Amino acid sequence: MSSQSTQKPARNAKSKSVMPVRRDAQFPLPADRVHDWMGDGGVQFTHLMNTMSLVIPVGERFFIDAVRHYRDQITDPELKKAATAFIGQEAMHGREHDEYNARVIERLPSAAVFEKRVKALLDAFQNYTPPAMRLSGTIALEHLTAIMADGLLQDPRVSAKAEAGYSALWRWHALEETEHKGVAYDVWEATQGKGVQAYVVRAFGLVLATTVFWAMVTPHFLNFVRQEGKLTERKGWQSFYRMAFGEVGFLRKMVRPWFDYFRPGFHPWDDDNSHFLAEVDRFTEAFRTPRAAYPKAA
Repeated sequence: MSSQSTQKPARNAKSKSVMPVRRDAQFPLPADRVHDWMGDGGVQFTHLMNTMSLVIPVGERFFIDAVRHYRDQITDPELKKAATAFIGQEAMHGREHDEYNARVIERLPSAAVFEKRVKALLDAFQNYTPPAMRLSGTIALEHLTAIMADGLLQDPRVSAKAEAGYSALWRWHALEETEHKGVAYDVWEATQGKGVQAYVVRAFGLVLATTVFWAMVTPHFLNFVRQEGKLTERKGWQSFYRMAFGEVGFLRKMVRPWFDYFRPGFHPWDDDNSHFLAEVDRFTEAFRTPRAAYPKAA
């Protein structure tokens, strides 16, 4: 793709100051709580999070391949180092969500079908689209995960009554997504530039990625709730509404930052929430214990 500017864009100053670190953490995930671990969100919001988790391992591998394809074209040694750390973090996220998803699949075997459908879709995208389009999809989905991560970190009500192991996994993931939220975007600008064509491709990538993501997630999420016998449960949906769109508004609060991506001069670190990263090493240290050593849930 010939979208590169004649002049290499300078990296965002905040990106330069935040270097991702690959951390090996393992989380106790009691199988008997996989369907209701969100507490206040009930079974309904729990299964929305579970459905999104089913996308993560195959999605992370897609991101890794998209960034790795361009790593050797990066001339900035610090960005190349950050890209390598990005790959390491995403690999760890994929591993932990594989463990999590195994518990979802054990409870709801149809979840494995959804996971296979996501993989087939991303495999097709991998095989039939050019590398720049795959990187555009990556930075778009990284934007979605970054604003979800920020929503989780900003409002303690999202996980106030959640089961500790699942809550910790999502917080760790949110912290590291925040830490590396500018990396893939910096790779995009370093290799594709800031020209009009690069803008059009990255903007289209977000529209496409968002449409496909929710078109895949929504029907399967509803099917999981139906299998739990909660599809017509009024109280559960009231809890879901409060968490997703009402008082807490986890999904509602994503709208403004989603649109922010379409600014021509956008960068993920324009929204500087790096103060959360002060806790990432201390928080992760608490989960160095191998998973097998954690006591089983009662």
